[in-house]
Amino acid sequence: MHFASDNSGPAHASVLEALAEANDGYAMGYGTDALSIEVRDGLRALFEAPEAEVFLVPTGTAANSLALACLCEPYRSIFCAELAHIHVDECNAPEFYTGGAKLWPVPHGDRMTPDTLRAAIDASKANGIHGPVGGAVSITSVTEGGNVLTIDEIAALSAVAKEAGLPLHLDGARFANACVKLGCTPAEMSWKAGVDVAVFGGTKNGLLGAEAVIFFDPALARGFAERRKRGGHLFSKHRMLAAQMKAYLADDLWFELAKRANAACDMMRAGFEAQDVKIGNETHANMLFAHLPARVHDALKAEGAVYHTFAEEDGLIPGRFVCDWSTGQGAVDALLAAMKRHL
Repeated sequence: MHFASDNSGPAHASVLEALAEANDGYAMGYGTDALSIEVRDGLRALFEAPEAEVFLVPTGTAANSLALACLCEPYRSIFCAELAHIHVDECNAPEFYTGGAKLWPVPHGDRMTPDTLRAAIDASKANGIHGPVGGAVSITSVTEGGNVLTIDEIAALSAVAKEAGLPLHLDGARFANACVKLGCTPAEMSWKAGVDVAVFGGTKNGLLGAEAVIFFDPALARGFAERRKRGGHLFSKHRMLAAQMKAYLADDLWFELAKRANAACDMMRAGFEAQDVKIGNETHANMLFAHLPARVHDALKAEGAVYHTFAEEDGLIPGRFVCDWSTGQGAVDALLAAMKRHL
């Protein structure tokens, strides 16, 4: 009953096999090997973006921060949701890699709206030269609150960003889970909806550690390669990142693994609702926030359930339950049975 995070689950066997295969023999380093070039072309094909600039990095924080650094000079601001991962969970990495660009949290919890974004952009102009200049807008496909941005929502936020002349960055740590939920293609959820640079995450969905950063406008990628090197995120044995991503792309494994995770979460939600458990997130992909009495949380954890809890709300404590590709029905059934015993 391990639901703490999709970071906690195992890598898929085909990923390990791909690493073993890439480990046989010699290849040029730093992304100049044939496998890295093959993966670049594969990602361009998947996103229907033949001219896109594509880079691999080992972590989501590096992917987000290095991408935003290309979009923002140090005197600019990055508009994001109050609960955006770049704001609450990346230890000021975006500020560090941009050289000081200000994160500007936009009110409305984990999902800003076009109106709240427009108001924040307008407010940022109040001090003229004395305040930060708008630089970029950052959104998340599956938010920290477990909700999924629809294509229409992404397009609406993009329209506001474009009105202000700002590029749109998509944190896609759970990009695959969002695609499965929305029943759309990567292109439909990214550049076709107005996204300028997207992170195609793999670490949370069966890879050991590999993320792709995709610039749909190559001009925006200027300096990314140098920033990646300077920041210590350019692997010398770069083929080991590429090998993971090649396995991820093969036979749409990225989609299949996300489909499994989302299906487990669907079963969990149905079980929670059957027991009248309050669910905090309106939409979901592979993550649920279940609001329960403290005594129930204590009992579940005593029986071996592993997940995170947060501050009390209206007498109940939200617990975050995340499913990964390897979460089986047995784990979900065990959790629901334990919950039924203690509610």
